[in-house]
Amino acid sequence: MSPLPDFLRPLVMSGPSGVGKSTLLTRLFAEFPDKFGFSVSHTTRLPRPGEVHGKHYYFVSREEFLRLIDEGAFIEHAQFSGNFYGTSFMTVREVSGAGRRCILDIEAQGVRQIKKTNLDPVYLFVSPPSLTSLRTRLQGRGTETEASVAKRLATALKEIDYAKEGAHDLVVVNDDLQRAYDLFKRVALGERIDSDKLPPLDD
Repeated sequence: MSPLPDFLRPLVMSGPSGVGKSTLLTRLFAEFPDKFGFSVSHTTRLPRPGEVHGKHYYFVSREEFLRLIDEGAFIEHAQFSGNFYGTSFMTVREVSGAGRRCILDIEAQGVRQIKKTNLDPVYLFVSPPSLTSLRTRLQGRGTETEASVAKRLATALKEIDYAKEGAHDLVVVNDDLQRAYDLFKRVALGERIDSDKLPPLDD
């Protein structure tokens, strides 16, 4: 059976920090170990416990990151919470070259940059059911200060605002993990689905 047309295009996944993107990706890669490849981003932030260089991120110095920008190595890059993040052309080419669909986990700022390239991906936005639920998830991590949570929520507001402009091809609301994963899996496999509606921003 030949793959669906959208399967051959990279999948750009975005959504607020804490919305559950990593959980969805982990499940997808466990279920389909040979179909997908994750575009491993470069970052200047320090590794969290359990994170592995080259698997979760390429952890580099600020100087190294700025050198890569100068060399034109990135499809997109952004600064978030004082750290740089970037997606290199090299990592996307490596995944595609192995016959897998490349999945990119990108901030809204990066999505805007990718739209100026010839990458031609499918854009998927993963949304929380509400800002209240997102706040609870972030606080539940136990790794964020109140100031950090407030900053991430302010960023989430901007990201949802941008999504409401119709910036993405598809929206999945992570209100129930199994339901969200089922939709996400269908999109990842190249199916076209009906988008969820974005949550109101007045909570």
